[in-house]
Amino acid sequence: MKLGRKGQSGMSMFTMLIMVGLLACAGVLAAQVFPTTVEYQAILKAVQKAANEGNTVAQVRDIFEKAADINDIKSIGGKDLEVSKDGDKMLVKFAYNKEIHMFGPAFLLLKYSGQSKQTR
Repeated sequence: MKLGRKGQSGMSMFTMLIMVGLLACAGVLAAQVFPTTVEYQAILKAVQKAANEGNTVAQVRDIFEKAADINDIKSIGGKDLEVSKDGDKMLVKFAYNKEIHMFGPAFLLLKYSGQSKQTR
């Protein structure tokens, strides 16, 4: 009995190599994006702390700068915050871009923005 192409199933070696290459590229990209999302979460916490504890624009920026030093935040500083007062509450907004070099002239641009929540 002779088995033809119809009796065989599965991936060829070439297809498997392509799949492994694509998964490796996705893994490398995810490894570069993950630290930026961790930093974004740290920025959100620092902004919330600054909005809750500060009563003036200068205090809010100073509190954020201290939290940024502790949490190793490098993407934005206190001067980059947009601070306003909403009634008796401080509202702090921020936005920044993060570029990740992929290969050659190609970059991945991540745009982050956020604001403090009204808790008081």
